Amino acid sequence: MIDAGRPWNIFLTLAKHPDLARRWLVFSNHVLFKSTLPPRERELAILRIGWLCKSEYEWAQHKIIGSDAGLEAEEIEKIKDGPQGEWNQLDSLVLKATDELHAEKQISEETWISLLEFWSEQQLMDLVFAVGQYTLVSMALKTFGVPLDDFLTGWDPA
Repeated sequence: MIDAGRPWNIFLTLAKHPDLARRWLVFSNHVLFKSTLPPRERELAILRIGWLCKSEYEWAQHKIIGSDAGLEAEEIEKIKDGPQGEWNQLDSLVLKATDELHAEKQISEETWISLLEFWSEQQLMDLVFAVGQYTLVSMALKTFGVPLDDFLTGWDPA
């Protein structure tokens, strides 16, 4: 469970640059709480990009958020392996799109067209911005050396 009683380390770090924090929080609030993506699939993408970026903080935070969004513990572990394996078609496409964004900085035409069978163009735009947002956050967390909050469990990224 996430401890809401004290500031998280990410926010303590961002407090060092209030203007940036204020503006970034508007965008991040959209991505996490107001986007058109279903929460479960949004968390699939966020956890996958956190894993690909080797961001222990993002992975640890979003294991909890992903669980609250409906991901099972086994699914969360399976995210590490990417789109291969026993995923339904939409889950596999979300993971594939995330991998493509990470590796190629774009979603392939084939994956985009396949995702349009499930989602609107607006939802696909939110997917791109979610992956981009959490790539940015992963870079910042790692560069600034933001430590895990006390309530988070670390990992072995192997």
